[in-house]
Amino acid sequence: MSTQAPTFTQPLQSVVALEGSAATFEAQVSGSPVPEVSWFRDGQVLSAAALPGVQISFSDGRAVLRIPAVTAAHSGRFSVRATNGAGQATSTAELLVTAETVPPSFIQRLQSSTVRQGSQVRLDVRVTGIPAPVVKFYREGAEIQSSTDFRIIQDGDLHSLLIAEAFPEDSGTYSVTATNSSGRATSTAELLVQGEEAVPAKKTKTLISTAQISETRHTRVEKKMEASFQASAMMEMQIEGAELAHKTPPRVPPKPTSKSPTQPSLVAKVTGGRQQSPSPVRHVKAPTPTPVRWVESGRG
Repeated sequence: MSTQAPTFTQPLQSVVALEGSAATFEAQVSGSPVPEVSWFRDGQVLSAAALPGVQISFSDGRAVLRIPAVTAAHSGRFSVRATNGAGQATSTAELLVTAETVPPSFIQRLQSSTVRQGSQVRLDVRVTGIPAPVVKFYREGAEIQSSTDFRIIQDGDLHSLLIAEAFPEDSGTYSVTATNSSGRATSTAELLVQGEEAVPAKKTKTLISTAQISETRHTRVEKKMEASFQASAMMEMQIEGAELAHKTPPRVPPKPTSKSPTQPSLVAKVTGGRQQSPSPVRHVKAPTPTPVRWVESGRG
């Protein structure tokens, strides 16, 4: 079995306590084998007999010392020592007992932020007050309990909320309250977790086999040859027609073989076979003779 010297994963934090109130020191330690824990005040071993009313416990690596009601005599430097066969480690903090109360005040407030999905998020505040304020984190008004996904840690007056992996549903309004017997203070900020952007679809390429490419090229060559053949045939027909038109003499009517009067058939051929209609004959009506009137002369 391997051994590991003690290590404080969460050291002690200094405490300012109002006289008559409770004061608590707490530390988290690891090591193999499990270390033994001892407490000291100003370098002297601390026990229930030396400090009446003190409560000391150690379980699952968590070492706690609690004084239910402090007095000015309890002020001093407190230490916890963890020891095993592989070594030892010590953590130290101060206890200040005061009769004066100071309401909570944020010396570092929450800051709004925008992060990408899957990112780790840390929300920090620094707060002071006498007695030491109780600090709580909220999302949309609901208190956040410390867990694997949402860790709440303290280092002196620094209080932090760690989100291991942020998702869009973690977006919202986050707030911190600090409360003691003298008052209450609140700090608020917005967290926006942006989802992943849609990735544009890749253009698909159409794969054509070698046989299809050869067939396509062969068809194109055949079409080109056919078009070239048709063009050549048209050109030959045009040239042949031009030569025929050039070699054929104009048609001339044959000359008459004799000086005899032109026959009707020849005239018809010269006129292109068209038969002319005879000229119309106008019929003139003879004047009607005036009737002669016979007059008998008188006989004397």
